Amino acid sequence: MIDKKMSIEEIVKRYPETIAVFEKYGLGCAGCQAALFEDIQQGAEVHGIDIDTLLNSLNQALEKDRR
Repeated sequence: MIDKKMSIEEIVKRYPETIAVFEKYGLGCAGCQAALFEDIQQGAEVHGIDIDTLLNSLNQALEKDRR
């Protein structure tokens, strides 16, 4: 499960299926230098994205991949 304190880089490396979700929300996190040090909450705030909505979408992507 992904939580708001995980780094973007950690999420993308551990769960590559989340890249499409980040792109859906306009976050080019896979290639962004900020992904190296920002946690997902910071990234969402900078881009004006509701963190709970983003987390739900990311965790739903993980559930789909596990089925």
